[in-house]
Amino acid sequence: MSLAPMAEAPRGPALLLPEAEVLDLGSLRPQVLAACRGADPKSARAAVGALLAEAKARANARLAEAYAADPRNALPLTHSQARMTDALVTLAHEAAAAMQPPATQLDAERLAVLAVGGFGRAEMAPQSDVDLLFLYPLKITARAESIIETMLYILWDLKLKVGHSSRTVKDCLRLGREDITIRTALLEHRAICGDRALASELDDKLWSELFRNTGRDFIEAKLAERAERHKRQGGQRYVLEPNVKEAKGGLRDLQTLYWIGKYLHRVASSQGLVQAGLLTAEEYALFSRAENFLWAARCHLHYITGRATDQLTFDLQVEVAARMNYRDTQGRRAVEHFMQDYFRHATRVGELTRVFLTELEARHAKPEARLMGFLNRRKVGAGYKLVQGRLDVMDPARFLKDPLNMLRVFEEALRSGYLLHPNVMRLVASNLSLIDDHLRDDPEAVRIFLRILLDHGNPERGLRRMNELGVLSAFIPDFEPIVAMMQFNVYHHYTVDEHIIQCISVLAQIERGELVEELPVATGILKVGVNRKVLYVALLLHDIGKGRPEDHSILGAQMVRRIAPRLGLTPDEAETAEWLVRYHLLMSDVAQKRDIGDPRTVRDFAKAVETRKRLDLLTVLTVCDIRGVGPGTWNNWKAMLLRQLYAHTVEALEGGLETFNRGRAVEESRAALRARLADFTPDEAAKETSRHYDPYWSGLTTDTQEAFARLLQGLKDDEIRIDLHPEPQRDATRACFALVDHPGIFSRLAGALALVGANVVDARTYTSKDGYATAVFWIQDSEGHPYEVSRLPRLRGMIDKTLKGEVRPRTALADRDKVKKREREFRFPTHVSFDNEGSEIYTIIEVDTRDRPGLLYDLTRTLAANNIYIASAVIATYGAQVVDTFYVKDMFGLKLHAKHRQEALDTKLRQAIAEGAERAQGAPPA
Repeated sequence: MSLAPMAEAPRGPALLLPEAEVLDLGSLRPQVLAACRGADPKSARAAVGALLAEAKARANARLAEAYAADPRNALPLTHSQARMTDALVTLAHEAAAAMQPPATQLDAERLAVLAVGGFGRAEMAPQSDVDLLFLYPLKITARAESIIETMLYILWDLKLKVGHSSRTVKDCLRLGREDITIRTALLEHRAICGDRALASELDDKLWSELFRNTGRDFIEAKLAERAERHKRQGGQRYVLEPNVKEAKGGLRDLQTLYWIGKYLHRVASSQGLVQAGLLTAEEYALFSRAENFLWAARCHLHYITGRATDQLTFDLQVEVAARMNYRDTQGRRAVEHFMQDYFRHATRVGELTRVFLTELEARHAKPEARLMGFLNRRKVGAGYKLVQGRLDVMDPARFLKDPLNMLRVFEEALRSGYLLHPNVMRLVASNLSLIDDHLRDDPEAVRIFLRILLDHGNPERGLRRMNELGVLSAFIPDFEPIVAMMQFNVYHHYTVDEHIIQCISVLAQIERGELVEELPVATGILKVGVNRKVLYVALLLHDIGKGRPEDHSILGAQMVRRIAPRLGLTPDEAETAEWLVRYHLLMSDVAQKRDIGDPRTVRDFAKAVETRKRLDLLTVLTVCDIRGVGPGTWNNWKAMLLRQLYAHTVEALEGGLETFNRGRAVEESRAALRARLADFTPDEAAKETSRHYDPYWSGLTTDTQEAFARLLQGLKDDEIRIDLHPEPQRDATRACFALVDHPGIFSRLAGALALVGANVVDARTYTSKDGYATAVFWIQDSEGHPYEVSRLPRLRGMIDKTLKGEVRPRTALADRDKVKKREREFRFPTHVSFDNEGSEIYTIIEVDTRDRPGLLYDLTRTLAANNIYIASAVIATYGAQVVDTFYVKDMFGLKLHAKHRQEALDTKLRQAIAEGAERAQGAPPA
């Protein structure tokens, strides 16, 4: 491999401002040297430090001002920061030398100061570390040590974060052989000041003795390092709060490409990768744009925080977007536009990395690896060949003559099981214009696309590669706006396009029988059989309407009406796909935001879906949609709700809606409880089965009714009985409370639960005919696991204190309600709605707002203060957002029909939410 420098145009990197306007070395040097003359070292150092500190502050202010005027032009800033730091290091060195007595051993006292790492590359963010190598010939002298020490003190006084090492050339070679991190730092060495001959000697020996003939080892080490870094950062490109330096698709990935290129071909800059044949000119343009964007984000992070911050946390994403002049548009926030650009650049970095590494493998792969690839080959289709174990085309010109090949190649990759060679990726990405209206309307193109989706068992692999190369958006142009679209909330873990591909992946897993235990209902539905084409197309398009001001379900359905026929769906199939997209949130909303123990809920849902065919399709789509949101989103609680709703709806559809009523449920529940109370006397059993109103019987399971029966038996008027029972199948603990009823009991219990760290996910409360309150809450801990039964004593003590007035939840919860800094920028407008149609006997109040521990207490306290009886509460949490749904009646047992009452209650609920939020921020209530 060649170690000679590549021939490149001799040009220095572009600067944000001329050097003299930032820090004028020529005018500052005489002042620094004058401060050293005749002064003792301590005074001289202080005087030099004051001069340099003032110059540094002035330089930083000028650079910050210039960058604010051109906030996306980052690379010139990084070069200007490095030049400014060069000047400070140079002046510190000259001052330190001037403070020493004259040199007596001229050769032995030689000292060179070099920049290494990012500083050596002359790329620095405002708060980057300053990594220095002090190089001396054989043995360090006292004078050289004193210069180094004085220099470091001056630089530290300037508040620079200096990393440093003092070594001989021999030391550098030895340590570079032993440690790949040191070797990488040395790769980017750059002489700043001091003995140039010594620095030149190091440069020559590094290339002739350390880097020579070790390229393969260096590549393997850097790729292993990269893989480990990605693993630490979450292993994927689409993390909610990415690290712009270390994450997959971040700056470090680009730097790794440059390091390898420099190590192998001694390129003087990243542009040399083109002349080395590792990237095309077009690919380098992508490299350069991504590099500039990532540096822009990183520099703004440093300016905002005043420290070396590289992670784009939610709160900082908003500030960086504003500084980079992104603006809100209809339906989308500035931060969402910014993060969409971030993820698109990160994706391109991934593509470049793939192309680059495969090119390297072709040049440097070990012979035995190639032989194994040859021996293990599977057959590929006509017109294709294998190169390095990847699918390539035999004749690129012939390939491009038939535009259908732009789709066929992805099917061949799925059929054969081979990954695409970067040669093919380059060919496809640079010829997307072949995918035009003519191809999109070609029936054969549609058939190929549907085969990719339906016939090979792992469509997500083909779709993801098609998406990354721009083919998916070219074939379905409506898909393009959602590519890399970020949703600015803590609930959605992925960009919209990646979420869709994750959903497709879940569906394929269910079909392959890999999720039988976790998803028995969905697996059973697919085993019996559904229209797979409708299901896959609907799932592919279910979020295609996102990013506009309109309801994405309605807009998406309108788009599907146009897209589905072009994708080969019959009119009936297209109508079903359109319906699925229009109502893809319906089942999730009903299951999580409504009381599915209320027969009216089930009947209304059954009327909406109309047929068992639609119910089956919607159930599978809903499961895939929730699981595709991100890790931890799907849990046993949601699974239980959906299974229960599915089972009830099947019963209603097949047995007739009129058979699914409360009366039937009441009698069945009473009979089931009698069978459980075999140890009760006949009178005790009769008392228990006659003391509750109908909603109690239809709203609770027999297990819960039995728990209450035993709690109520012999209950005294001044006694509170509690039963905590873990229900792992729901990922929650059932907490039953039995006590004499009095106003506001539900609210006080909710407050006590919040104070002991219990999160309520569902609740029911009933008053018996003889005046007892039977309240049941399903609770989890802060991690979403069942609340531990061992914490019962603390819970019991807190309830006693709350009911006696010794603890006031409103005050005690203020500290816990504080919004985390990283979540402050999320916008959750409060919505309050009243529904008198969804239940036969209750008004349903739905409150959608930002979540906090004391919210449920504030809402229920407000309802109680306004003489509203709460029968049940259903809580659905979406990250930092929550929807609390209450089934209520007024003090006369009637629904809230009067508009003025609804408006007054709406105002008071909003006021309670606002006051709670203000208390949490430490501000007095308005």
